[in-house]
Amino acid sequence: MGQRPTEGDGSVPAQGDEVPNGESSPAPGPQAQEPAEPAPGPAPEPGQAAEPGPAPAPGPAPEPVDPAPNATSDDDDESPYQPRVRAYEQRRILGTVAAPGAASSTAATQAIPAVPASAPGSQPAAGAPAPPAGGAGTPLEGLSGDGAPSRAPKVLLGVLAGVVVLAGLYVGAQWLVADTVPPGTTVAGVDIGDLGTQEAEAALDAGLGPRAAEPITVRAGDATSTLDPAESGLSLDSAATVEGLTGFSLSPARLIEHVAGGGEVEPVVDTDRAALTAAVTEVSASLATEPVDGTVRFADGEAVATKAVDGSQVVTGDADDAIVDAWLVTSGPVDLPTEPVPPAIDQADTDAALAEAETVVSAAVTATVGGQKPELPARVLARATSFSPEDGELTARFDGDRLTSAIVDRTNDLLQEPDNAHFEFSDGKPTIVGGQTGTTLDPQQVADAVGPAALSADERTADVKLVEEDPEDSRASLEELGVKEIVSEFSTPLTSEPIRTKNLVRGAELVNGTLVKPDETFSLVDTLSPIEVSNGFFAAGVVNNGIHSDAVGGGLSQMATTSYNAGFFAGFDDVAHRQHSYWFSRYPAGRESTIYVGSIDMKFHNDTPYGALMQSYVSGGRLYVKIWSTKYYEVKASDSGKQDVVPVKTVDKSSSPDCEPYPGGEDGFAITVYRKVYHDGDLVKDESDFWRYKPDDAVSCSGKGGD
Repeated sequence: MGQRPTEGDGSVPAQGDEVPNGESSPAPGPQAQEPAEPAPGPAPEPGQAAEPGPAPAPGPAPEPVDPAPNATSDDDDESPYQPRVRAYEQRRILGTVAAPGAASSTAATQAIPAVPASAPGSQPAAGAPAPPAGGAGTPLEGLSGDGAPSRAPKVLLGVLAGVVVLAGLYVGAQWLVADTVPPGTTVAGVDIGDLGTQEAEAALDAGLGPRAAEPITVRAGDATSTLDPAESGLSLDSAATVEGLTGFSLSPARLIEHVAGGGEVEPVVDTDRAALTAAVTEVSASLATEPVDGTVRFADGEAVATKAVDGSQVVTGDADDAIVDAWLVTSGPVDLPTEPVPPAIDQADTDAALAEAETVVSAAVTATVGGQKPELPARVLARATSFSPEDGELTARFDGDRLTSAIVDRTNDLLQEPDNAHFEFSDGKPTIVGGQTGTTLDPQQVADAVGPAALSADERTADVKLVEEDPEDSRASLEELGVKEIVSEFSTPLTSEPIRTKNLVRGAELVNGTLVKPDETFSLVDTLSPIEVSNGFFAAGVVNNGIHSDAVGGGLSQMATTSYNAGFFAGFDDVAHRQHSYWFSRYPAGRESTIYVGSIDMKFHNDTPYGALMQSYVSGGRLYVKIWSTKYYEVKASDSGKQDVVPVKTVDKSSSPDCEPYPGGEDGFAITVYRKVYHDGDLVKDESDFWRYKPDDAVSCSGKGGD
């Protein structure tokens, strides 16, 4: 009978030690002790019935293997892992094998005899134990396949341990360099490598601070200007710049920079975008280039053009970014982005206008007017044509006045001047004569007719029409002025000087028939001018700066005095007048006037709703001025009488080579003239006029005069 294995520690021999048919190969070493009788088998697992089966067949018991102590197999350094047999695998006690070299009293280990696989239906070999009844497998099934433990957990555990160690080394290295700028690092050319945080900030402030205060030169095309960084909202942030290069970080790039060295880094710039945009917008105006419109003109009768040129302007938003990006890190002007600004008249418009201009001077234009056909040559058309911008195009403009003159010059008696109605005196009374319409050309109609013909390459004939021209003053318009009665008149006596009288006669001719319409101002100097020999005047006595002498037009001050008094009593507004320096007894004291071309004039303003027709003549040794109109004002005049009289005396001027003896005139005195003007019984003007006359002293050239 074979021996029964005793209960052991649950270990099994290596698979390489198993021998078929339950026989063990002999091993060197002492003979193994026989195992004791087996103890009862283990109880079945909960919920599992015990496996019934026949007792093992009788046969010779296999000899136990008793390996020598410390014996190893040929591959002892690659011995397979021997797992413990789990409790659920311990279903039967098959036998025990004593541990090598162990005493008989020690616990034996379990041994599972090898059971060879057999084909279906075959009988077990002689002496081999029978398989358990009702079982489909073998007792070793529990140790095959997935039941074998894996080495992966230990490998994974080792890898994780290595990773932890490496991570610790990495974090430590990052902490070690956290407060230091990587070597070789520069910011806008300032070297801050290997410096601590505070030292790096100080280096940036020292190196970039002066540069940050300098004006920024900006350029757009060929134009340049400057910006103040502070006013533009730009400032260097040294702390933020260094902060980006130091401090703890897990980024591998940081550690690589400390090992391999850093490089050039842009500074951090604090930007007030609103201030920067405002500054750029302001400076952009000086950097802008105005576009050049194309033009077309005529030179020596030929059409010529100037090319259209695009302008440019700064793109404000992009310019802000360009300034921020370039500040402190670039030298020289900052080139600002620009965009083209097209001209209002581009090259296409210019070319089209040039083609029209060339057509204008390609041939003459014939005008048909009043039965005549004057021809306008190309040079005339060129002088009368211009091209001006309108709605983005160059439009041809034709000068109607030039064209009209050209047509009139090339025709015979084409136009008839209108005859303005005017007043003439017949039998001492005013009558209206003239007022016939004339014929003329309308410059606008001429331009509208000639223009299309000049722009046409084929039809170059223009139909120009004669139009009636009304006189400036028609008979009806003069009748409406109410010139029907004498509203005021005044006369002054003539002297015995015939030349002086001739000047007054000529002056009266020029004043006679002068019409002063409502709201118009009469000027005696304008009416008499030019006061020259060519206009019928002669040299006669005048008083100039207190000196009696001769001048052309001498005596016309009497014309001024007489006309002034006529306007004075008509109630008209006094605009300008000045009394003589000396009083002449032929004039009313204080109510007289003189003239001097270029400095002294006599003027009055017709402030009535009626026309004022002046009538003037010399008759019976007197000069007359009358005003015809419709009565509108009532005038009352008075004066203060002569006051502060200064008698004349004789002045000795014999020492003067130009001395001329003079018998003397009137005493000097002061006087005030008053005028009250009424309209429909209401006082509308209440005036006073003060004047002081000098004494008209006698002049002695014999040395017998006074002081």
